[in-house]
Amino acid sequence: MRMIAVPPGRVVLTDRRTQRSRPVDLLPYRLAAFPVTQAQYAATTGRCLGAAQGDHPVESVSWHDAITFCNTLSRQENLTPAYHPTGETTQWDRTADGYRLPTEAEWEHACRAGTTTPRYGDLDDIAWYRENSQEQIHNVGEKEPNAWGLHDMLGNVWEWCWDLYDPEVYGTYRVLKGGGWLDEHWSVRAGVSRKSHPTYAIDDVGFRLARNLA
Repeated sequence: MRMIAVPPGRVVLTDRRTQRSRPVDLLPYRLAAFPVTQAQYAATTGRCLGAAQGDHPVESVSWHDAITFCNTLSRQENLTPAYHPTGETTQWDRTADGYRLPTEAEWEHACRAGTTTPRYGDLDDIAWYRENSQEQIHNVGEKEPNAWGLHDMLGNVWEWCWDLYDPEVYGTYRVLKGGGWLDEHWSVRAGVSRKSHPTYAIDDVGFRLARNLA
């Protein structure tokens, strides 16, 4: 897992339903240069998910699958697991040095990489989406990275984040970011969020890893 050191910063998140905005200040952290691949997922868990293989992003992976992967890989590398599932809830130990999912604010800050535009480059150069993907998933790293060296932040697969999506309305649904290989161009933007139930496994949803910067 090649991890990129992401500098501190501030992100302003806007609630789509209420149109309320809130600033989020971020400490430095690490984020994986690529989404977790099928090969990495299989090597860590012994399980193959989805139809694609090898260097394709792992897909058809639920939020619960993703946090289980984070804990499994952390234990394999003698790191402290970040997550403690208890029944239907999951507690996040924010002091743990193990792998975890990024927050929505961390994901968006890393995606923008200092830019203020909806995308960090020309869409065809940086992302696989409906108009150029031949309606199929692609290997990670085939498109240009952003200024901080992060690939596939937009397009290819949506990525799970830690955050709940409007819990007053949607309960335990979690945030997805980034857009996927079948999405139209207007969905493949840094500020766009989607939601899904944490038990759902969808063929255009994957994840990438984060870690605290010790």
